[in-house]
Amino acid sequence: MRLVGPEGEQIGIKSRKEALEYAIGKNLDLVEVAPNADPPVCRVLDYGKYKYEQEQKAKQARKHQSTIVVKEIKFRPKIGEHDYNTKKGHVERFLRKKDKVKVTIMFRGREVVHPKKGEELLRRLADDVAELGVIESEPNLDGRNMVMVLSPTK
Repeated sequence: MRLVGPEGEQIGIKSRKEALEYAIGKNLDLVEVAPNADPPVCRVLDYGKYKYEQEQKAKQARKHQSTIVVKEIKFRPKIGEHDYNTKKGHVERFLRKKDKVKVTIMFRGREVVHPKKGEELLRRLADDVAELGVIESEPNLDGRNMVMVLSPTK
């Protein structure tokens, strides 16, 4: 096996017994770090400290990770102006919080015959919130619903 010292220096290719003796002599642990390599790579180090450092790296990675939340808001094709402005305000609030917004227009009865009205409404909304969000997925008709996804601008 290839042996790496406590400071990261290459010690050379040693047998398992020689590597264990070297680690015991340094009062450290022998840890296999790359079992699939040819020959396998082992490192002499303090395993408790190594494990602690790995946990800290994982914790730091989780800390900088952000979860993507998708909020949904539903419209009707014949929505009134005041209702439109209220829902537009909700969409703006979601985008300011860096959440994605799934905007759905629900068609009932014969309204589904006029999908253009729904698409115009979605485009109007996208234009109204253009400074906060961009269209991630274009408006598309899915059964009796038309769906568009807005994502916050960077």
